[in-house]
Amino acid sequence: MDLQDESAPRGERGGEGFSHVSVLSQEAIDFLAIRRGGTYLDATLGLGGHSYEIAKRLGAQGHLIGFDKDTNALEMARRRLTEIGDDLKADWPRITLLHASYAEVAKHAQPKTLDGVLADLGISSMQLQDAGRGFSFQAEGPLDMRMDPQAELTADQVVNRISERELADVIYEFGEERRSRRIARAICRARPIRTTAHLAQVISVVARPMNSSERRIHPATKTFQALRIFVNHELDDLKELLAAAPAVLAPRGRLVVISFHSLEDRIVKDSMREVAQKGKYELLTKKPVTATEEEIDRNSRSRSAKLRAAARK
Repeated sequence: MDLQDESAPRGERGGEGFSHVSVLSQEAIDFLAIRRGGTYLDATLGLGGHSYEIAKRLGAQGHLIGFDKDTNALEMARRRLTEIGDDLKADWPRITLLHASYAEVAKHAQPKTLDGVLADLGISSMQLQDAGRGFSFQAEGPLDMRMDPQAELTADQVVNRISERELADVIYEFGEERRSRRIARAICRARPIRTTAHLAQVISVVARPMNSSERRIHPATKTFQALRIFVNHELDDLKELLAAAPAVLAPRGRLVVISFHSLEDRIVKDSMREVAQKGKYELLTKKPVTATEEEIDRNSRSRSAKLRAAARK
């Protein structure tokens, strides 16, 4: 995670008031090695930036499948991918968009049917910049943080209901925050906490930066990351996707994953290496691919992105 950014978003924006910037877009497309007429899954559809580039290369015989937990993003992506110009319609692939988590890939894809799977992890800029979603500590909003608006668990419930010890464990495990016990104690003493601004204020009082490197980031960054990951089961879902990928990928099918913090990248790296050692993957990236200086200049949030890829044998 780039800790200068509050939640390491995917850098993808679109729709009302947003520009659309997909991180490592060209690199992702290159590693997918898209085959005309193939079947490809964008497991984190977002606003459809990567999917649009995939669709342009598939042709009329191709099939693009998109998953997203966020119903708002899903509708925006649907418009982007279906309301196309007449010059593209004749050669446009079949589009199937599902309100689903990437953890459900085995439920929706038959074995050996996908020529490529792309997962662009983390939070989108659209989600981050909507104060009503509760992801940002830079704006007043409810403590929500659900990527799926229909999910039951909210950040409000985590912050206000679980024990101090459980809360400290969440902040330490998913935020890698070494001041987790101090922060959890302060949160519990300040309950009830109902807004992002209140939570950020409570954390800032007890987690003041101690050196120049810590001063680069907001004191609440790691705690907000931890709560978001916990509320959305992000790491468990990622493990489910990676476990299912070898079975659903067709021979020579490609898996491309873009992560934004060390917890995700470690899981992706270890999973791909383990499958490769079993002789089922060819690793296409010995080291993660990162954004160029030019891309970072255009989109500072791409600084933390790491892309890893593998091909099914």
